[in-house]
Amino acid sequence: MDQKRDKRERMITRGIERGTRIFQQGRRISLVMSRVRMGLVLVGILVCVVLYKLGWFVTGNWALLGFLLCFLGVAHVHHRLKSRLRRLELWIEMQESNLARLHVAWNGIPETTMSLPSDHPYGADLDLVGQHSLFRLLDTTVSREGQALLVSWLAHQHPLSCDQWKSRQKLVQALAPLPGLRNRIQLVAKCVSAKPINADRLGSLLEAPLPVARLGPLLLAASGLAGLNIVLFGFWFVGGGPGYWIVSFLAYALVMLLAGGRLSHVFERTLDLHLELDKFAAVIGLFEKRSFRRLPAIQAVIDPWQAGQPSAAIKQLARICSGLSLKAHPLLHIAVHVVVPWDLVWTWFLQRVCRRLRPVLPDWIERLSTIDAAMALATFAYLNPSYAWPRRKPEGADIGISGTAIGHPLIAHQQRINNDLTLEGLGRVLLVTGSNMSGKSTFLRTVGINVCLAQAGGPVCADSWDWSWLRIQTCIRVGDVLEEGLSYFYVEVKRLKTLLVAMGDHREPPVLFLIDEIFKGTNNRERLLGSEAFIRELTAGRGLGLVTTHDLELAKLEQELPGLANVHFQETVGDKELTFDYRLRPGPCSTTNALRIMAMEGLPVPETTSGS
Repeated sequence: MDQKRDKRERMITRGIERGTRIFQQGRRISLVMSRVRMGLVLVGILVCVVLYKLGWFVTGNWALLGFLLCFLGVAHVHHRLKSRLRRLELWIEMQESNLARLHVAWNGIPETTMSLPSDHPYGADLDLVGQHSLFRLLDTTVSREGQALLVSWLAHQHPLSCDQWKSRQKLVQALAPLPGLRNRIQLVAKCVSAKPINADRLGSLLEAPLPVARLGPLLLAASGLAGLNIVLFGFWFVGGGPGYWIVSFLAYALVMLLAGGRLSHVFERTLDLHLELDKFAAVIGLFEKRSFRRLPAIQAVIDPWQAGQPSAAIKQLARICSGLSLKAHPLLHIAVHVVVPWDLVWTWFLQRVCRRLRPVLPDWIERLSTIDAAMALATFAYLNPSYAWPRRKPEGADIGISGTAIGHPLIAHQQRINNDLTLEGLGRVLLVTGSNMSGKSTFLRTVGINVCLAQAGGPVCADSWDWSWLRIQTCIRVGDVLEEGLSYFYVEVKRLKTLLVAMGDHREPPVLFLIDEIFKGTNNRERLLGSEAFIRELTAGRGLGLVTTHDLELAKLEQELPGLANVHFQETVGDKELTFDYRLRPGPCSTTNALRIMAMEGLPVPETTSGS
């Protein structure tokens, strides 16, 4: 398992080292070329001035032309070199972030801004989004829609059919062994803009028409007057007639003034949109290439694009938006409009292209986001070659989870401890006991987060994983809700009530419940009585899961409830420290460590601490 990961790490590290060497060499060459350009300018000025002073004007002109051509040639080569250095720099940054993802080193992983609703049934408990989250570890997407879809796959509660899920997993598996292609798509997107593609802005441009009252007549009148201006001005300039062009120009100015107010909303909706469109066209242009459609799983997503040639259409729309953005440069905008009705022409083209793209662009965006989200999971699979591809249980098989060497993907592999788990059959409850800090809560999150990965279509942190589709309900991180005036205990009760309601919905898949320290917000007696009743309800419901507790009395329920089994984590007690192996063992825990921890930190404890 470690050999595969180490091999992948060495490949990435060698690539970074080689890329860094090339980048440093290129920087040195770029510095030399900058000096050559400066030298050409200074020497050219000196030589030309001397030649002109000597009266050798023809020679001076040829020297000026020669120096100018040499400067332009060096500048062109230098520009290409700097562009390649920029691409190489971005590639190195991408590889360094991949290396950080492989080590789960958060300082090297770009931050994300995606969020889930506060009432999501498990998002916060399982760290799906946030500072140190699964989404941040996975997110290598190039579009906002891809990010949103990836979060949706991880947080999705409604079941996919077996064919739908297999189709998604096959797409991820097909993309996983293609790091060069994934890197190229990321690189192309980053070269255009560091921000992800925001297709909502593109959709807003097309979601409704851009009405311009009497655009056709205005364009016809302005074009005719512009042409007349040029003809009349030409006759007047060469002395062939009076200055009638002033009259036609005033009429032209009046038409353009009338059109300006009608086009203001068009400018507002297209301002700076050409960069978004350039990036979108560059990315989907790669998807259209033949090399990207070699595998059936990818071909099924890409092929419907081909009839529409989306990259060409998007590039055309980008050119139009770029043309309309001339209004952001007032002086140039006025100068151009003196000659031609620039805004009217581009608005007319914009309306034509929008009518053509409006019915097909949403489908292109959806397909882009699907591949984008799948590429993020594929990168995760590539960086973790030892992770298992989950197998979905067939209809009629025991409902639940069966996995070996299951670990938490957000814990670095050096610190990660893996455990086996068999949790099968409706009403099955594993009662997890153990000392403080022994790993109970982490194990709940380990199970839940791997279910999220499996149902998203990605690999899981395990040696093997078989499961049936489950709805996750958790009660792990519970706190006061001050804005609603709810105490810790009341929030916990509401969460557990929601869990029971979900278990009663027979139209949806069974529930996987993950409950940490049940009813720890109340006194010992009521906690024990309430926990017993709640666990009995769990064993009779349409669900299965794990419940952690410090109440060792609850372990006796194993003798009464056939669906309940005890498992535990334990620690080793030393003179001045506690050590944990984080291994899941059968049976109830026989020790606690609260008093020991208090004593180690210098707090007062009873003199007799046996059993602690």
